Amino acid sequence: MNLKQLSRMLGLSQTTVSRALNGFPEVNEATRQRVLAAAEETGYRPNRAAQRLATGHARSIGLLMPTAPELHFDLHFGEFLSGLAGAALQHDFHFVIVPTDPKDEERAIRNMANSGSIDGFYIGYLRPNDRRIETARALGLPFVVHGRSTGVPDDFPLLDIDNDAVFRDAADHLIGLGHRRFGLINAPEFYDFALRRRRGAQQRLHEAGLEIATQACKSVPMTDEQGFHAMNALLDMPEPPTAVLCSSTTQALGAVRALNARGLRLGRDISLTTHDDDLPLLKPEHFSVPLTTTRSSLRAAGLRIAERLIAMIRGEEGFPEQEVWHAELVVRASTGPVPT
Repeated sequence: MNLKQLSRMLGLSQTTVSRALNGFPEVNEATRQRVLAAAEETGYRPNRAAQRLATGHARSIGLLMPTAPELHFDLHFGEFLSGLAGAALQHDFHFVIVPTDPKDEERAIRNMANSGSIDGFYIGYLRPNDRRIETARALGLPFVVHGRSTGVPDDFPLLDIDNDAVFRDAADHLIGLGHRRFGLINAPEFYDFALRRRRGAQQRLHEAGLEIATQACKSVPMTDEQGFHAMNALLDMPEPPTAVLCSSTTQALGAVRALNARGLRLGRDISLTTHDDDLPLLKPEHFSVPLTTTRSSLRAAGLRIAERLIAMIRGEEGFPEQEVWHAELVVRASTGPVPT
């Protein structure tokens, strides 16, 4: 079924059918609904190139994929992408994924925006003083950022969780159980969210007259293997921590493996909390000892960002400019009183 055939079937001009499909306001609602119903029934899909010429919109969202030997995309990125994809599918938008050198993302953003193949784009994995934000502002296309950037005012469209509160709440819970020696298995601290998480833990500990020793702070990729090595390093300290905060359930998986190898009982000999991005393949309640977590869904964040970006592209209002979600503390058996 092509546009000419659909028009003939409906007894309408091709221009009217095209405008009805593309949301032009001069087409009355009854005609629009009739055209949409016929398109659905016949399986008609508009030609993307023709649609772009008619409307000035590509109906595509752009995102960069930094690619380098030292970078490993994991469950977290895939889960966030699933949320983006869900909203794009619902609104009949496509993705344009651009591989790029992580050292040259600003140029890649400009090239992507100037290609004419996208209507708006998303930026993620923010760093302190992230120059990509200023680049994005200068391009004149809608964009939404996942995260915040220390040193850059929060006056751009963003969605984030309160990463300071993530570890502040976890530390507060552990302090309340009597713990005084803490370890931290954090994400790489060139990411802004990791800096905020460490800061949140340190602030709450400072309020209680405590601190995390420098050698007890491990900044490693969010993988099972790195969690295993980081936990072993903490356990080898002269005075190992009695409580550990992890930045992801993937790290926690390795950390628990290290504890099991040494015969330590989680929640009794040592307590552990982790941040849970609500990964369907790695549920904290399914660990042999269910994990205490701070929980916020990455998929929900991806869905929300895509919905906001598509609304901006369409000129729709009603969404806040900045959103900061609070993660929920879920207490389970992996945390308990300090061992005596």
